[in-house]
Amino acid sequence: MAKPPAVPKRADIIRETPLADALGERYLAYALSTIVSRSLPDVRDGLKPVHRRLLYAMRQLKLDPAGGFKKCARVVGDVIGKYHPHGDTSVYDALVRLAQEFAVRYPLVEGQGNFGNIDGDNAAAMRYTEAKLTPFAQALMEGLDDDAVDLRPTYDGEESEPVVMPAAVPNLLANGSSGIAVGMATNIPPHNVGELCDALLHLIKTPKAQIGTLVDMIPGPDFPTGGVLVESRETIVEAYKTGRGSLRLRAKWREEKLDRGQYQIVITEVPYQVQKAKLIERIAALMDEKKLPFLADIRDESTEEVRVVLEPKSRTVDSTQLMEQLFRQTDLEIRFGLNMNVLGADGIPRVMDLREVLQAYLDHRQVVLVRRSKHRMAQITARLEMLEGYLIAYLNLDAVIKIIRTEDEPKPKLMKRFNLTDNQAEGILNMRLRSLRKLEEMEIKTEHNTLSDEKQELSSLLKSEDRQWQAIAAQVKEARDKFGAKTPLGKRRTELGDAPTAVIVPIEQLVEKEPVTVILSAKGWIRAMKGHKDDIVAGNADLKFKEGDAFLAATRAQSTDKMLMFASDGRFYTIAADRLPQGRGFGEPIRLLVDLPNDADIVGMWVYAPAQKFLVVSTAGRGFIVKAEDVFAQTKNGKLCLNLAEGEKGRVCAPIPGTSGTGADLLAGKPADSVAIIGDNRKLLIFKLAEVPEMARGRGVILQRYKDGGTADAKVFNLKEGLSWKSGDRERVETDLKDWVGERAQAGRLPPKGFSREDRPFSG
Repeated sequence: MAKPPAVPKRADIIRETPLADALGERYLAYALSTIVSRSLPDVRDGLKPVHRRLLYAMRQLKLDPAGGFKKCARVVGDVIGKYHPHGDTSVYDALVRLAQEFAVRYPLVEGQGNFGNIDGDNAAAMRYTEAKLTPFAQALMEGLDDDAVDLRPTYDGEESEPVVMPAAVPNLLANGSSGIAVGMATNIPPHNVGELCDALLHLIKTPKAQIGTLVDMIPGPDFPTGGVLVESRETIVEAYKTGRGSLRLRAKWREEKLDRGQYQIVITEVPYQVQKAKLIERIAALMDEKKLPFLADIRDESTEEVRVVLEPKSRTVDSTQLMEQLFRQTDLEIRFGLNMNVLGADGIPRVMDLREVLQAYLDHRQVVLVRRSKHRMAQITARLEMLEGYLIAYLNLDAVIKIIRTEDEPKPKLMKRFNLTDNQAEGILNMRLRSLRKLEEMEIKTEHNTLSDEKQELSSLLKSEDRQWQAIAAQVKEARDKFGAKTPLGKRRTELGDAPTAVIVPIEQLVEKEPVTVILSAKGWIRAMKGHKDDIVAGNADLKFKEGDAFLAATRAQSTDKMLMFASDGRFYTIAADRLPQGRGFGEPIRLLVDLPNDADIVGMWVYAPAQKFLVVSTAGRGFIVKAEDVFAQTKNGKLCLNLAEGEKGRVCAPIPGTSGTGADLLAGKPADSVAIIGDNRKLLIFKLAEVPEMARGRGVILQRYKDGGTADAKVFNLKEGLSWKSGDRERVETDLKDWVGERAQAGRLPPKGFSREDRPFSG
């Protein structure tokens, strides 16, 4: 009985490898596959493998521009069955994009049926749509039959496919490309072929041309959906010089005049890759959120051409400012990130500048020219060999006929008698009788002479690099004539505009103006109620606060105002009124809106007026006068104003009447001229306001001295009108104040009888 085969030991079939090495090896293989075979285009023809295989499969199906259409399902089936073993959906999506005029500057596929639209609607199923090649795609594959490029076996080895296309047109820059690989990405915008050809011709004459000179001929991308490129020349040159950059593209719009002085804005071109329907939805959503208060309506009146109508609420609205607002908040302005990361002729990915991309294309065209010329030379040589054999046959026609009729094996006899090659003898034996006429002999002599001249020309071409570049320049000019600016397809679509200057849009044009009452609690909860509530401002309303919290301040404002607040950490904070929580609830903690430290509290709140001045005082009795515009905070961190020593806090921020420049100041009476300050020790001091310096930041000067405690409150007022304070529900005024008038930095004396005993007597 035969023994069973020996089973190898487990150690013989297992190779121990560190996990890190195994993962690294497999991940590297995956990354390279993604980079080379899926995501990055080749610098020579600008195609990824799926696009190259699509075009080649359509060529094999004879879907020429002059021919008929075939179902896309047939094309996709051939692609995934012969060349590209991936999902049919991804292949069909790639095919659809090559046919979309709004996605590709120079479509490579001509579609018949529903291939989607600029609104973002998908194409119909592949069984319903049909396709064929465009002349531009045909130019990309010109020379495939002439051994212009290498062919490689397909994934199953049954067919062959081109490694790269001959590319008689500069497709990489003409149509652009985008893709995300592993650890790298590419994003190349489309350009105008006519401008590219001009730059190529210049580069042929001047191989070391500067990027700036090339940009004079290629001033920027040319997107299929048009738009306006609003970027400075310096930025564009820098982007093309480094291969990376960011270019701003805006929608194209115009103002249409209507009756009675009214007007409307019409958007005729949207930025590249922006879906019109989603753009309109975004604008409508902003209108609902009241972030576009001066836009009354938006309508989509588009047919085959884009026409989006914007109606302003009033004819007084400036159209430029309205559009600037839309550019900032919507995709009517986009930034196209330029990243010219491509596969070089050696298959290595790298970021190239504009000149390198153009030169790589020209080098490829030189290789194609040489290979096609050699291929043609071989064809001519073979044909001349046959023609020379035919001429020998005609010169010795009777002898040739005799050998053929009398010999059993005429081929060796012919080769020996007339010194013929094997191919020549075979050709003579295969000649038809109808060819044995005098006219045919003359035609053969003419063809022989013509081919001899062509062979001599090709030989000269292959020996001279200058002649090669002359031939390439002629090919570039031919491409420019076919697809340049003089053709409907080649006319530039994207306008070149100036970089926009900083247009200052007033806040009133960004937020709908409406009256609000801002309420702040002692614990720092803030809210805004619609309308002006005088009872709340006066502190007489029955407001609800969280347990342990109480009313601190309230003020009338507009939704377009900024609220200025002073905190015990010596900083001023600024909050836009339209950002405050609405409603009748408790509001929100102010620490959610600004970066207020946990150990600091808000001292007071006012509507920001740039000219308004405040007296700021610390608990140590030091202070100074500060202007509101000097403490306006642009960030959530606020702006430091009052420098505090250890243990000190900001205690008072008293507005100086008559300094805000508002209408209320004009009705307030005499301007303030005195300062009243009272300490925790219940001593009151009054001195001239002129003794207090005006500063933007610092510790200030001593306003009142204390033996114990610190500042309780302070107020700026007019001495002749008297000092007022709140006592219970009544407001009291004292005009006889000579006993308390002194100089700054004195201690003061006990206040008059009936003076408030609250901690903050002047603040309510």
